[in-house]
Amino acid sequence: MPEIQDIFNAIKPDGLSPEQNKAFFAIRSCRTDTLGSHVDRCDSCEHIHISYNSCRNRHCPKCQGSKQQEWVEAQLSKLLPVGYFHVVFTLPQELNSIVFQNHDILYSILLKSAGDTIIELAKDPKFLGAQTGVTAVLHTWGQNLSFHPHVHCLLPGGGLSMDGLRFIKSSKKFFIPVKVISRKFRGKFLFHLKKAWRNGDIKFFSSPEPAHEVNFLNLLSTLYQKEWVVYCKKPFKSPWHVVSYLGRYTHKVAIANSRIVDFNESTVTFKWKDYRDHNQVKLMTLDVTEFVRRFLQHVLPSGFTRVRHYGLLSSRNVGTKLARCIKLAGVRPVVPKIVKHVSICPLCGGVMVFVGVINKIAAVP
Repeated sequence: MPEIQDIFNAIKPDGLSPEQNKAFFAIRSCRTDTLGSHVDRCDSCEHIHISYNSCRNRHCPKCQGSKQQEWVEAQLSKLLPVGYFHVVFTLPQELNSIVFQNHDILYSILLKSAGDTIIELAKDPKFLGAQTGVTAVLHTWGQNLSFHPHVHCLLPGGGLSMDGLRFIKSSKKFFIPVKVISRKFRGKFLFHLKKAWRNGDIKFFSSPEPAHEVNFLNLLSTLYQKEWVVYCKKPFKSPWHVVSYLGRYTHKVAIANSRIVDFNESTVTFKWKDYRDHNQVKLMTLDVTEFVRRFLQHVLPSGFTRVRHYGLLSSRNVGTKLARCIKLAGVRPVVPKIVKHVSICPLCGGVMVFVGVINKIAAVP
């Protein structure tokens, strides 16, 4: 079956940003002699196996498996013995052009607005009256590779009381009305957007959207009147399912190789799920240049953190408030032991152990 790498090898697009150029050549070179090789040796029969190196780029569909497993293992100690909820925050499409031209700051505002919305509302006695935690994951694509920035948030149905003395558990139903979340999120995002604009941090390059004060403020006024899309999915069966599920979300790329159906040097055909048509799986065919353009528009700014933790799950609270919350909860959730992937010797069944690199990794543009 064709892969992203095959498509990238057939074309060299112009006008790429430094981040896009790096991702493009990394994916094109992944597991080829361009990046050199490494040696594994069987710990039993001394059998030698030589493999090409991976690019380890976070946008490469081949390189996410081991990173996903490492991330999942790191989250197991943070689980609470409660149900977990999945909330998705989506920006109105009127903001797409502004966001696309100001990736770094507006992706951060999107993540912060989503996380802070949940944390603040959870503290309200009308809803939970407790300090909870949120893991927020940024996605920028739709199923058809269109630009569709949104955030997936997972949060426990419970938390630490405001006085820090009790563990409070929510009902099985989601404890905050979605409409309340939507309006709070809208207010937070637009507040931070307006502040960034007043500070001169928002730039307009192609200017299809507002490029001066009157038009920009008119857009904000319109967006304040619009209902923003936020929805909550069904709760998970167990905390373990949460981490396993979120692990897939944190290490997703814009499109997996498994969705590519056909590539004939000039067009690419791939499967996509049409959520507006009862989740029907359909086929879409794009010119190869357009396919590559759509894929590369989802390359993140260099150094950008797309998975962020808020409240009890933030780094400053994990060892204090979260630890206390876990202690007060009393019962730790039961999770299956993760079996780490090991390479098996094809000759004797022993374990293949990394020995070293054969040749130096070549520089990727």
